[in-house]
Amino acid sequence: MTKLSVNINKVAVLRNSRGGNNPDVTRAAIDAQRFGAEGITVHPRPDERHIRYSDVREIKKIITTEFNIEGNCREQKFVDLVLETRPDQVTLVPDALGQITSNHGWDTVANKGYLKEIVSVFQKENIRVSIFVDSIVEMITGAKETGTDRVELYTESFATEYLKNKEKSVEKYIAAARKAHELGLGVNAGHDLDLRNLKFFKQNIPYLDEVSIGHALICDALYLGFENAIQMYKRQLAE
Repeated sequence: MTKLSVNINKVAVLRNSRGGNNPDVTRAAIDAQRFGAEGITVHPRPDERHIRYSDVREIKKIITTEFNIEGNCREQKFVDLVLETRPDQVTLVPDALGQITSNHGWDTVANKGYLKEIVSVFQKENIRVSIFVDSIVEMITGAKETGTDRVELYTESFATEYLKNKEKSVEKYIAAARKAHELGLGVNAGHDLDLRNLKFFKQNIPYLDEVSIGHALICDALYLGFENAIQMYKRQLAE
């Protein structure tokens, strides 16, 4: 079964736009897992423009499902937070400072030495590591050489191509997933997956362990309700 991890960053964006604690980010995490999400994802950034570091600490206290923290491991503050809170999984994303959203994966070949070192830092604390990568077979092979447990396939190009040519949109993702499985790596995916394209992606990508979805799901929740939106996404992932 492919698990659904709900990224609650956008709940924090709404809260931060007004100040105070409405909506309550910690409650959103509790409700998401109560409504059926198999995981909660957060992506703190240095400017804390959405999820704050304090949010991560509070969520860790109450979380009973899988907790995934993603972010740029070149930021020592991020590394310290992950080691302090010890989530089930850390996803390493090569964000630049001030970047609006993640828009590329790691070059696992050029950065192999660094990634191998940082992966071991987290694994020593029994934290599963996933590396955010573009769906290029060479990057999957490079990821394996870092010692990571999983890769997360960056799916923005799939979502864009899906609207033009469904079959072509998944070709490189199928190859990447098969290569990852062949090498013994778990396969996650995320970015721009939504109710239009998720079922097709799930049906075509083998060995898919987990998808992380935030922006689209929270947008859908405005119209459908939070619980209903989570259940609708889960149905897209049903075998």
